[in-house]
Amino acid sequence: MRISFLPLLVLALPILEIAGFVVVGREIGVLATVGLVLLSALVGTFLLRQQGFGVMSRVRAEMDAGRNPGRQLAHGLIVLIAAMLLIVPGFISDILGILLFIPAVRDFAWRFLKNRVSIVANFSGGGFSQRRKEKVIDLDSDDYSRRPDPSSPWRRLKDDKTADD
Repeated sequence: MRISFLPLLVLALPILEIAGFVVVGREIGVLATVGLVLLSALVGTFLLRQQGFGVMSRVRAEMDAGRNPGRQLAHGLIVLIAAMLLIVPGFISDILGILLFIPAVRDFAWRFLKNRVSIVANFSGGGFSQRRKEKVIDLDSDDYSRRPDPSSPWRRLKDDKTADD
């Protein structure tokens, strides 16, 4: 019989966070404790922005090269989780969030998860950027102008409507 520890963790974590607030508040004071909680939320927001953009640019580079961006996508998800742990009030979640921002810890998490997660995608044949280039329409200056074309069928429909009104 297999017991799931997730419900127990969901119940125990808030109790541990409250105990952490009490212990830290007793040692450094209430205002300093509130200041630390607010500072961790600001740091989490800043790190999410800074590292999140870096991860997304690496995902784009992997896709443009036609390689599987699974590792970079996992890093992006872990950075998002780490930032949320820093933004949520609590010292235990802050410690876990800070650990997840460390690239070596993210690599360890990816090695643990990659055999348990299936990413289904096709990144061969030039990848994402090749498909995007096929939809580009190149116009010469003769093909496009900002002046209205009196012989346009769209112009005639508009003129017909105004004549009927």
